[in-house]
Amino acid sequence: MLVGTHASIAGGFINGPQYAQKVGAEVIQIFSRSPRGGTAPLLNQKIALEFQQASKKCNIKECYIHTPYYINLASSDERISNNSIRIIREELDRASILGARYVMTHLGSANNLSRQKSLLQVIAGLIKILRTYHGSAQFLIENSAGAGNIIGDSLAEISYIIKSTEKKLAKKNVIGVCYDTCHGFASGYDIRTKSAYQKTIKQLAQQIGLARIKLFHFNDSKTEFNARRDRHEHIGQGQIGQEGFKLILQDKRFEKVNAILETPADDRGNDIINIRLLKKLRNN
Repeated sequence: MLVGTHASIAGGFINGPQYAQKVGAEVIQIFSRSPRGGTAPLLNQKIALEFQQASKKCNIKECYIHTPYYINLASSDERISNNSIRIIREELDRASILGARYVMTHLGSANNLSRQKSLLQVIAGLIKILRTYHGSAQFLIENSAGAGNIIGDSLAEISYIIKSTEKKLAKKNVIGVCYDTCHGFASGYDIRTKSAYQKTIKQLAQQIGLARIKLFHFNDSKTEFNARRDRHEHIGQGQIGQEGFKLILQDKRFEKVNAILETPADDRGNDIINIRLLKKLRNN
């Protein structure tokens, strides 16, 4: 398992791998556009080649793209849901140009719709996105923390969405999962001890399938277990603790599944400290 971090590309795409190298990252995650809105920066073959060359020079093995924060496939506002479909598809196309391996997204919030109607709308949106997509980057659903009416907080719900979408597409294994440790912990999936970890992995295997887990987001949690709140913390400084991350890092089943940090930057920690700790947990 390789470990890395989310990095800013402000000022140019090549700034991402250059930052990643400085903090000791082996893989990188970026936003290819502002996560809060606006026009996406130009991305063409020349820029992509420069990014790939910078990544190679900085010894960054893989790149992943996270969709913007405002994605909501479950919105009752057609303008928002349709825009979300468009943006996700654009991000898949941009990832394919850039050479990024995965694009992960949250699904959104149910808002004024019933849970079932929201799920059906999400599935319909995913079908529109993936039906004519033939790029190289794979689409991943990220599990959510479960605050409010968020879609995708339970493994059963994610499983239902994936199976329903792939059935309609008449395709298999086109959707993967990015598992966020903080979000999972906030939604009732414990990894703090070996027995708790084994129980959660069993649930992942039964409901999602371990082969669908393509990437981890490694975040400790500021809030207690099953709090339904998304509050990231430095590795080992939150309610999960070091042991949970060590169990994943040393699990041979995830040897080829990499991990990205999305931890805060403050006076208690930073990417250098967190990556150094993860490498220590992985190797000891």
